[in-house]
Amino acid sequence: MRAKLSYAITAAVLVVYFVLVGSRGLMLIKAGTLLTVTFGVAVLILPVIGLWFLWKNTEFVRKANQLAAELDAEGGLPVDELKRTPSGRIDRDSADEVFARRKAETEDAPDDWRSWFRLAVAYHDARDTPRARKAMQRAIFLRETAR
Repeated sequence: MRAKLSYAITAAVLVVYFVLVGSRGLMLIKAGTLLTVTFGVAVLILPVIGLWFLWKNTEFVRKANQLAAELDAEGGLPVDELKRTPSGRIDRDSADEVFARRKAETEDAPDDWRSWFRLAVAYHDARDTPRARKAMQRAIFLRETAR
């Protein structure tokens, strides 16, 4: 719940920022000179790119949460079996061991979105965020094509 709240606050702040920047871009365009119109269009591009990125990221999170809810209803969410250091950090050897099992599971069932979801969690636990995201995107794609 805490992560959802911080995400919502961050998204709201970004939207306000994009509106403010966009309004400045429109003010520059309304000035009507070649230079201000050029700068105004350039300034408007930033909020458009930012809103697109925010939308795509929100869609990704929403779909990943749907998969998690579905997997939880099936009783298939991965159990946290990782060993931790006294400070609470995940033990690297433990994460590597779980990752190896999840990778083998995914290789045995490459078209199963559930195994890709669990592999994404293992990548995340191993602090490999780019691969975790790619694995989750694969899980989302496989789930959407199976419907």
